[in-house]
Amino acid sequence: MLNQQDTAEALPHQAVKANPVVAIVGATGAVGVELLESLAARDFPLSGLKLLASARSAGKTMRFRDQELTVETLTEDSFEGVDLALFSAGSGISKRYAAAAVKAGAVVVDNSSAFRMDADVPLVVPEVNAAAIARHRGIIANPNCVAIIATVPLAPLREKLNLKRVTAATYQAASGAGAAAMEELRASTEAYLKGEAFEPKVLPHPYAFNLFSHNAEMDEENGYNGEELKVIQETRRILDMPALPIGITCIRVPVLRAHAIALTLEFDAPVTPEEVRAILAEAPGVKLVDDRARNHFPMPSEASGQGDVLAGRIRTDLGDPSGRSIALFVAGDQLLKGAALNAVQIAEKLLQR
Repeated sequence: MLNQQDTAEALPHQAVKANPVVAIVGATGAVGVELLESLAARDFPLSGLKLLASARSAGKTMRFRDQELTVETLTEDSFEGVDLALFSAGSGISKRYAAAAVKAGAVVVDNSSAFRMDADVPLVVPEVNAAAIARHRGIIANPNCVAIIATVPLAPLREKLNLKRVTAATYQAASGAGAAAMEELRASTEAYLKGEAFEPKVLPHPYAFNLFSHNAEMDEENGYNGEELKVIQETRRILDMPALPIGITCIRVPVLRAHAIALTLEFDAPVTPEEVRAILAEAPGVKLVDDRARNHFPMPSEASGQGDVLAGRIRTDLGDPSGRSIALFVAGDQLLKGAALNAVQIAEKLLQR
């Protein structure tokens, strides 16, 4: 957390100059690689780029546009001359180095959980609450991937209809646990198909052809794991609905990089699938995939590698005879919209201010 002196010094730096010098912290990780690719794909205007990582990654080269860039060791002195720092190296690194970046004059967009519930740090999904960026004091938090993917379709429905309750079940990909978990899924699947034994090292349970409760730490008293509690808290904060009732179950599934969510939404008055479909068809960042005739709805295979949240299976919840509840299914790329792309979109909004 920034101390008072750091936040005071950060106040003049709310805007980011045109063509900024950008640093990526955690450049060699799964999200770091996607940050690099998103900056290139979206033709982000920058005048310089620094790739920062741990000492063990220093000296590696990574390609950006037509250049080969060398990864440097992250230190507190790494941010001299940096205007925008995109952090994706875990909460410990963010807590240690974000203040140094802000003190050096950079605006930080942080992809970890370090600052998400800090009242002085905006928690931003650009399609939902971009106006919150104006309140930043040097740090903007990138939300949890599930909270991002859920709130992109939830926000326009909240805007047009009076949302009363959310019930969710998630189907979360290996990418949410990092590159090592993705490799463990590949390796364990190969071993399974060969009939060979495989001992998981990254995740607590066998991953190939299996699914299990999300591996975040469990609160034994209330029965919820840390991922579920984060999604509840962050979704409420992003939507500015602090009392919104949310029930959620988070499950890890053997998919490489796209999360899916089954949502049941209760409103304060009867609503039809046609109304919901019409709202989502016009919503920024949402792509309708809702073909009942062909049984074609959002799938991780189609969500992967693109930036929209796919939404479909929109139907009346038959368990609610009042007609006030709608069920739907969404999917989004965890590494893109759930992480790197959202951070780059925040950076683009900073340039427009």
